[in-house]
Amino acid sequence: MPPLAIRAREPHLNDTPSARRIVPVLAGGGTRLPAHVGVLTALRDMDYHYRHIVGVSGGSVVAALAAAGRSLDHMRDLFRQVDFAQFRGYSLINLLLRGGLSNGSRFERWLESEIDGVRFRDLDVELHVVATDVRSGQPIAFNRQTSPDLSVARAVLYSISIPLLFPFHHHGEHVLVDGSILAEDGLFRDWAGDHTPVVCFRLRDKRIATDHPARKILPVADYLFMLIRTFMSTLSREYLSEALWLNTILIETEGMSPLEFHMTAEQKHSLFESGYRTTLDYLPVKLARMRTAMP
Repeated sequence: MPPLAIRAREPHLNDTPSARRIVPVLAGGGTRLPAHVGVLTALRDMDYHYRHIVGVSGGSVVAALAAAGRSLDHMRDLFRQVDFAQFRGYSLINLLLRGGLSNGSRFERWLESEIDGVRFRDLDVELHVVATDVRSGQPIAFNRQTSPDLSVARAVLYSISIPLLFPFHHHGEHVLVDGSILAEDGLFRDWAGDHTPVVCFRLRDKRIATDHPARKILPVADYLFMLIRTFMSTLSREYLSEALWLNTILIETEGMSPLEFHMTAEQKHSLFESGYRTTLDYLPVKLARMRTAMP
């Protein structure tokens, strides 16, 4: 169990100075999960604490593992070894029937096994998983208050469901897709209810991603994949307003798109280092400016 999770559970956290508390929002990322592990490792090493953690899209996977008490070392080893390609689908039938090349069940089973099938009510850390309702265009947050009996893995599946790659998911009156497809300002709310600073760690790839060749036989799945990758990469480069910039730390991913299913060990290490170093360099500066800007 990581020091960060232990601190979040121990009663003496109530005595932690408010200046050492933040609400981290792990936003986006797709398969570039090691970058978010780097962020949490930097928070631990700088002695920042959280009671609430927010996960959006790929960031919700790391947030869920952290909230479930998985150590940072465990997560780093897990993502070093995991083959992300196992969660990618090529079923055109599933695309026609459910709206996605993959049905998402393999990913959900994998995450269920990694976090022992926990539900939101089982967590000591307050986890918030954000998806997008395509009917209303609004963010939908799953947490202990809104969905105590919902499987955390199911909520994460909602949040990572990139259109066409994963199916649309029906939950009550909502039709849910990837949490990244929403207005950024939907993430900047008082998640803790006590004005604890909210800091959004967002991944961005400015370089052109490597080519993805299409197969000669039935290449439509590969064409769709390239379209999805371009769409998600474009989202990550969207302009941030000045108001949101103050609370946002951008982590560059050196040309690795959200859909890098065949990353090398070196690329995963580079992502971890980018998340770690960027957080070390910019978080103290951002927090100082946020405090200055407070009325």
